[in-house]
This record gives sequence, C-alpha cells and structure tokens, in this order.
Amino acid sequence: MAVSHVTLWRLISGFLGVICLSLMATLGILLKNTFTKQSVQSTAPVSIKGLQKVPDCCSCQDKWIGYQCNCYFISYDRKSWEESRHFCASHNSSLLQLQNRDELAFMNTTTVLFWIGLSFNKEHDTWLWEDGSAPSKKLFPLLPTPAPGKCVEYNPRQVALTESCGKNNRYICKQRLI
Repeated sequence: MAVSHVTLWRLISGFLGVICLSLMATLGILLKNTFTKQSVQSTAPVSIKGLQKVPDCCSCQDKWIGYQCNCYFISYDRKSWEESRHFCASHNSSLLQLQNRDELAFMNTTTVLFWIGLSFNKEHDTWLWEDGSAPSKKLFPLLPTPAPGKCVEYNPRQVALTESCGKNNRYICKQRLI
C-alpha cells in the first residue's frame, strides 16, 4: 500500500511539474514579446495614437504616417532648419505648415520640439511660412517677436518657441495628398 501511495505522489508531482514548466515557457514568450514591442516603441521620438487609415486613393511613402489624407514624416535624426527643409523638399513635401491646432492629434502629448516651416523673413521683417503666408494669430497667439536667424520649434502640446535656425533639431515634413 505504501508503494502505491509513493507512485501516485510521484505521478502527481511529475504532472504538476510539466504544467509548471508549460506555464513558465508561456510566460517567457509573453514577456519577450512585450519587451520587444516596448523597445521598438521607445526608439520613436514620439508615440503615435489614433492613426486614421489613408484612403485607398492616397498612399504614403515608407516610414511616413497617413493622417486625414496627408502624409507626415516625423524625424528621428536632427538637422538644422535649412537641412530639414531640404530633406522635406527632396521627398516632395515641405516642413509642417499647421492648418489648425488639432492637426497633430495623432501624436501623443510629447514634449519633443520639432522644426516646422515657420521662420523669420528679412524682407517683410516678420514670421512667414515657407509658402510666404503669415501664420494665424489663432494658431500662435504667444509667438515671440520675430528676429533674424530665428526659426520656430513646435510640439503637439501646442508649444511654440524660437531658436537659432542653425540648431540641429528633429523636424516634421508634411505632404498634402489632396
């Protein structure tokens, strides 16, 4: 009788051991996948949320984000304002020209500042977008006084600062699809 109890307990403990190993293997796989996703997300300069699918008639280049039928490139690297402008132009786009305060709603509330297409224009002694238009007072009510050699940095939390255009900074390109 004692022998059968020992055999029964060995069988039960072996069965429980197999279950334990299976659970540990599953947990290891889940943790590996979780950390891999987090490490990929943490390399991006900002988090992206709520992306809208670009309609089938419109498609964005690789590494560009489609939102409201526009394509956006959010840089990982840093360039001067002029270098950023040239990069965007070489990809058939321009530095971001904001149309409204919610245009970057697909980005989280990051504190990262990006070059946008707003800079000091010597000829007119004011801030102008790359296309020569003036920024809306509604978009930039607290924009600092224009000064030579200054360009505007912006983040999705609607903070606009001025900085020397020669400073290396991240940037956002925008390509209008319609």
